[in-house]
Amino acid sequence: MNTAFTHTHTYTYTPAPSLRRIIVGISGACGAVYGARLLQVLRDLPGVESHLVVSSAGWHHLQDELNMDRSFIEGMAGQVHDVHDLGAGIGSGSLACSGMVIAPCSMRTLAAVAHGLGDNLLTRAADMMLRERRRLVLLTMESSLHLTHLRNMLNVTEMGAIVCPPVPAFNLRPETLCDLVNDSVARALELLDVPHTLSQYESDVELAEAA
Repeated sequence: MNTAFTHTHTYTYTPAPSLRRIIVGISGACGAVYGARLLQVLRDLPGVESHLVVSSAGWHHLQDELNMDRSFIEGMAGQVHDVHDLGAGIGSGSLACSGMVIAPCSMRTLAAVAHGLGDNLLTRAADMMLRERRRLVLLTMESSLHLTHLRNMLNVTEMGAIVCPPVPAFNLRPETLCDLVNDSVARALELLDVPHTLSQYESDVELAEAA
């Protein structure tokens, strides 16, 4: 019997796209300004496409804290995904994403990520980032913390995420609230290895005026 292979298959290597996809998650915690400002900065960066997913409570905080309606926030994102759409691309490893930031990250969302509960698109996308060994940055917002909060932070850290509470950098002598927000947003971008031009002293873009 002739066992020679008579069929050959040509494999073509397709390089990774130059476009960097960054997922921005906004959950139901105080500090919606961090997610909104992050979207603003990503919108103006060349070669970066932002994917936005907001929890139901997150939309409430955006309206309550910043007086921003849904259409304004969605207009700053490259693509917007419904938090209940578990079949969206950002919840699958087949869509190459460079990283994800949850800003702010509530203790409920932290707990879901820490225990692998992909019960909505926000937590499912975060779980995917950990499974694919991609960068996940959590801007956790809560004070004070009890033992379960701390254990959840330990769990996600051991899984590969970075817990990055937006602690005010008073050593930079900030002059405005926007200075403090910009510093935390710049820190998150640096953790994702995303080049940016956001100065640590920049305060010329006020979210309140943009709204």
